[in-house]
Amino acid sequence: MSVELDIETVEKSRAVALGQIEFARQYTLELLDNTPQELWFQMPAGLPTHVAWQVGHLAYSQYGLLVFRQRGREPEDLELVPGTFRKKYGRGTTPDADPAGQPTPDELLQRLSTIHQRSIEVVTESSPQRLLEPIDMPYAVYPNKLGAILFCPLHEHIHAGQIGLLRRMLGLNPVR
Repeated sequence: MSVELDIETVEKSRAVALGQIEFARQYTLELLDNTPQELWFQMPAGLPTHVAWQVGHLAYSQYGLLVFRQRGREPEDLELVPGTFRKKYGRGTTPDADPAGQPTPDELLQRLSTIHQRSIEVVTESSPQRLLEPIDMPYAVYPNKLGAILFCPLHEHIHAGQIGLLRRMLGLNPVR
């Protein structure tokens, strides 16, 4: 898809995306705040995932879309997203129902928050011209850095829906 975007449109699109990213994150946190942590590693019958994996995946994906896709990998990223974290929660990984050797729910929430803060900084600091730079596949919306930003809240809502389904399958009431 080839679409010409002017600087004003890029700036407005970024502002809208940042608002949607915040809305999606607040909804995800509302779901998590209302999910007892002792249920985070339970995998209901017929569902090949659990809440802890969803949280780890959201953290890793936000890093990928809003940090790595925007400016590449930097040395401090190894602390932000260690290789072991990527291997547990990256695309195509398989959730493990055994909490042994995995981050605790509190550790996952902390990493989710830290990556979110850093991601917002990177997106906010990027110039509109930089947001128009192309990226390689896979991409969504536009084949540029702005497209990765626009996809982030859509991706989070997909996984918030999965968390909502997990909650219902675990016997919890909907939050809304």
